[in-house]
Amino acid sequence: MIVIAGAGSIGCFVGGLLEAAGRPVTFLGRPRLIADIRAHGLRLTDFSGLDVSVQPAHLTDDPACLAGADLILVCVKTGATCEIARSISAHAPVSTPVISLQNGLDAIDMLRTELPDRDIRAGMVPFNVVPAAPGNFHRATSGDIVIGTGPVDLSGTLTVPGLTTTQSAQITAIQWGKLLLNLNNAINALSGLTLQAQFSDRAWRLVMADQMAEALRVLRSAGLPVRSTTPVPARLIPHILRLPTPLFRRIAAQMLTIDPSARASMSHDLSVRRKTEIDALQGKIISLGARHDVPTPINTRIAALIRQAEASGQGSPHLAPADLRP
Repeated sequence: MIVIAGAGSIGCFVGGLLEAAGRPVTFLGRPRLIADIRAHGLRLTDFSGLDVSVQPAHLTDDPACLAGADLILVCVKTGATCEIARSISAHAPVSTPVISLQNGLDAIDMLRTELPDRDIRAGMVPFNVVPAAPGNFHRATSGDIVIGTGPVDLSGTLTVPGLTTTQSAQITAIQWGKLLLNLNNAINALSGLTLQAQFSDRAWRLVMADQMAEALRVLRSAGLPVRSTTPVPARLIPHILRLPTPLFRRIAAQMLTIDPSARASMSHDLSVRRKTEIDALQGKIISLGARHDVPTPINTRIAALIRQAEASGQGSPHLAPADLRP
């Protein structure tokens, strides 16, 4: 049995495709979301025309379900990691592999601290998934999942129609590459634009480029390896973002597919007044910069604006590019 520990957008999308392919899946989630799926079923759509419907057989908000897990996919927000780790410790067999499909790098460290002597693996989910309607989760960008290596190759278990998963011994470097791209989540949330509209505006891309270049300086100073999650090396992405829009569009089309209506998950978090993962993204770069004496004014400014937006509870503040600069 595969247990989705945190049946939110990513968990429901991944778990739903696994169940549709015949994998036994239990969805562990919040009561409201479980009620929605019971009422409406689970519909999974994406930018390429994927449209899969499934009625999950096992839905629960009781962590005791972890006792029957052969594999656990942790999909909760970073802030809920310690809580789900304690549930895993209390209920799941020690032999059960645990894979984190979470943003940032803090969550995997928390899991390893809370769950010593277990097969704990990092994972990188390159695509974003947003709720489109009750029970309907829409994948809005492209990419394949990568997980870390371990005693057993689990990539085949997690590869089904519509979902490809590979293993890599360089998963930490891949996670840093994903974090660099995820820094745009905050910019998109502050803009109030779709990702496509944001990427089509060079003024917004210049802010993205400068923020990423700042983060790359921090990671170089910290001696941390970075492996891009796109065909382009991470160090070149700021230069591509700065290109004139017609040239950028031609190159970007080979790097990533984006649904015209797609927005970053942080934009959705602000719209539903949910705490964002800013501390695990910009916050990580800011703290590393402070440790290695590398200034991070852009990341610091953007993080402060997100916290202001969280506090206001009014959704996206619809800022202009100049508002994000210190």
